[in-house]
Amino acid sequence: MIGPDKTPSRIAGMFDAIAPRYDLLNRVLSAGLDRRWRDRAVTALDLPQGARVLDLCTGTADLAIATVRLVPGTAVVGVDFAGAMLGLGRAKVVSLGLDRAIRLVRGDATRVPVGTGTCDAATIAFGIRNVAEPERALTEVARVLRPQGRLAILEFGQPAIPGLRSLYSWYFRYVLPTIGRLVSKHGSAYSYLPASVGTFPPPDEFAAIIARQGFAKVTTVSLTFGIVYLFIAEKS
Repeated sequence: MIGPDKTPSRIAGMFDAIAPRYDLLNRVLSAGLDRRWRDRAVTALDLPQGARVLDLCTGTADLAIATVRLVPGTAVVGVDFAGAMLGLGRAKVVSLGLDRAIRLVRGDATRVPVGTGTCDAATIAFGIRNVAEPERALTEVARVLRPQGRLAILEFGQPAIPGLRSLYSWYFRYVLPTIGRLVSKHGSAYSYLPASVGTFPPPDEFAAIIARQGFAKVTTVSLTFGIVYLFIAEKS
């Protein structure tokens, strides 16, 4: 199946265009569950106090913020290639008084501007499917992690229950893009979302991809009936 165009400049421009309404739409379209999913990812990492974490595809820094709130003393470096998203993230971080704990940097997921072996853990929330070369991004994550460093990835999936799967597919293909267009004023961003999810590898296949990029102990956790999957792994 041919997937949507993931040219980095196109994807960055799309996210910059919807940045002002991005957080609002996340709350509305997920019925507020996105916060619970992020907290679950942070908890699964079992981070020690004072851990250093890379948050790749950080967007407006929601996962970075959740990390430093849930784990005292944690320092997070958030990386994203969409400048407008990072600008909104920085404003949130400063308003919450977390600018000493969270540093946001503009960068490419396949060339992460973080030193080798300097992080205890890494997180990616709903961003890996937007990377044109996810294998390269995962290899970069492995590079920046210390030995036995942990990785948590959140990504959309397809519910396994047949009736729910059909309902969710209808919502994802028709309702979500309509709401997205009305609120964001962007013609294609929320049509891209179901297209990108539909061509993303199934959970077992993606877990195998993670394992091939330098990770071991890869586990897959279904959240909210399979609407979202949490992948946990350890640098091998």
